[in-house]
Amino acid sequence: MAYPDVLEKLVSLAKRRGFIFQSSEIYGGTGSVWDYGPLGVELKNNVKARWWNAMVRQRDDVEGLDAAILMHPKVWEASGHVAGFSDPLMDCKACKARFRADKLQDAQCPRKPSKKPGEHGDCQLTEPRQFNLMFKTFMGPVEDSASVVYLRPETAQGIFVNFLNVQQATRQKVPFGIAQVGKAFRNEITPGNFTFRTREFEQMEMQFFVEPGTDMEWFEKWKAWRREWHLGLGLADDRLQFHQHGEKELAHYARAAFDIEFDFGGTLGFQEIEGVHNRSDFDLKQHQEYSGKRLEYVDQAANKRYLPYVIETSVGADRVTLAALVNAYREEAVEGEQEGRTVLRLHPAIAPITAGVFPLTKKDGQPEMADRVAADLRKRFPVFYDDAGAIGRRYRRQDEAGTPFGITIDGDSTKNDDVTIRFRDDLQQIRVSAGKVGQVIADYLATDAPTAEAPKA
Repeated sequence: MAYPDVLEKLVSLAKRRGFIFQSSEIYGGTGSVWDYGPLGVELKNNVKARWWNAMVRQRDDVEGLDAAILMHPKVWEASGHVAGFSDPLMDCKACKARFRADKLQDAQCPRKPSKKPGEHGDCQLTEPRQFNLMFKTFMGPVEDSASVVYLRPETAQGIFVNFLNVQQATRQKVPFGIAQVGKAFRNEITPGNFTFRTREFEQMEMQFFVEPGTDMEWFEKWKAWRREWHLGLGLADDRLQFHQHGEKELAHYARAAFDIEFDFGGTLGFQEIEGVHNRSDFDLKQHQEYSGKRLEYVDQAANKRYLPYVIETSVGADRVTLAALVNAYREEAVEGEQEGRTVLRLHPAIAPITAGVFPLTKKDGQPEMADRVAADLRKRFPVFYDDAGAIGRRYRRQDEAGTPFGITIDGDSTKNDDVTIRFRDDLQQIRVSAGKVGQVIADYLATDAPTAEAPKA
């Protein structure tokens, strides 16, 4: 199935409904940096919470960590980032644009978008040169070589340098993992495609430490588990695929690597949202050498010590949030209505708002009852109260926000102490006692269903 390109429509919806804004927009914006608005921050937080719950809280062999962004510069020397974390950069002397030399086929000439850089008669491309992607800054009052630090380009190194700290503090035995969610920064040459490739982003990473010789077995397990997690997020099965890194793609330290790719539709197509890698013992070996500290795991039962191999799962929180939005976006006809609707069919567990509460009119005690219902629901779920405009328009606004349940209070509600629950995905409505609304929603969410269809009688 070929999926359409909806990114342009999503950019408009994201701003209109408060999901994502251009950073520093009133000053003309900051290139490829984005701010998450009221709905966006809830959505991304829900995605991160769901990952943390699956990775840390539901497992007894993975521990959590929150390592600092600023680290000792030798960390990045040991990891290879200072010497080798770079992309080949080319400039055009005519239009002053910059391109990745290895991605020219994916780029457009600014002066003639139908051509690639170098194909236009005026193009004057320079020879490729390596461009380090790390942001450099200085720690302390003096800006010299001794005070250089970097904004971390990945979160993984914070895990590696804390391997023994976590292992000894928790008394975990290999195999076990360390997980964290945190910001990373890369001075990308050609960022773009909305929040897909940005200079500031969040990663959800887990490093799983295993005994050498068992690494490929664990690698295959984590591949399967991570794909299942994305399916559980509501991403369509046919929009997910594995991409195996070939010899030219494979990092020098890696024994094996697969990307989990999502089909964003249109020309963007399948793109990486998560990497699963067998990193061997490279990282711990490097940090042991550069720090002079022994980082071997001591297996007392077997009376041996060794540097564990590492199976890494690395998810872009921004990318998977964007994938969830793309996956959820629909333009649908509604029976009996001239105008269709735009709806985000987000998994109810990650929707930024769980329920919208709507008094049908602003009289006859309906607003007061709606206030009570909303206050009761807020003890358990994110709720939005809306009494502005026709009820149909209020429904449509919440459809665009991805809200799975609409609670309407009408004239009969004040007489019978009941309400109408409208289900976002199938548009079915059921009547329930006002005191049972929270339980109906909780029971539905407990099923972890990917769509909000009304319960069957």
